[in-house]
Amino acid sequence: MDEEKRITLRLPAGLHERLAERARADRRSLNSEILHLLEAAISRADSDTASP
Repeated sequence: MDEEKRITLRLPAGLHERLAERARADRRSLNSEILHLLEAAISRADSDTASP
């Protein structure tokens, strides 16, 4: 990432807790966990659209 952008994100409390639990289990910050999950989802979506 050459540049970082800040955003404000509203999450339902239940989703926040699920993300926080997953971040703790993976020994990541909440921010890092969200980035990891977004990157994985985008990679999967890109590979799904690239397949014939």
